[in-house]
Amino acid sequence: MYISSVGISNGIIEKKYGGYGTNFNENNIPMYSLPFKIEEAPKNTISFAFILEDKDAYAVTGFQWIHWLGANLLRNELKENESQTATDFIQGANSWISIQGNQQSRKQSSYYGGMTPPDKSHTYELHVFALDKKLCIENGFYLNELWKQMDGHIIEEAVLKGIYEKVPF
Repeated sequence: MYISSVGISNGIIEKKYGGYGTNFNENNIPMYSLPFKIEEAPKNTISFAFILEDKDAYAVTGFQWIHWLGANLLRNELKENESQTATDFIQGANSWISIQGNQQSRKQSSYYGGMTPPDKSHTYELHVFALDKKLCIENGFYLNELWKQMDGHIIEEAVLKGIYEKVPF
């Protein structure tokens, strides 16, 4: 199984998916989500879950930053901005809900929250999991709940990485 994205070219994430973009919510959080496609998934896959994370955020926040969580995706592709427009998969709370993220509400944080690296360019990792079942999980779930639900049900995992440039504030 592998993942591709038309939003990542030569390892660089297009500016429109983060702080250099033009689509922000009322808290000035980038919300135009990165598209991706899953190919050659195992034949026994029932659903997909995914995590978009920034491990380079440790130096700034003290923890890895979660930008997007998804579960019960039954198709192999998400188009750009489908975090805002699609209703056929479940989305979890991103790190914009944290104190460092201005304590945005759980509801507002249960979508894609784009990239805004403040200190240097960061590498972002999109982890996609092929699962042998749909998960019993609701919109607004937390990362730990996703891991508990996926435990023992991951058939295969694929990772796609991309770099987003430092955003001046």
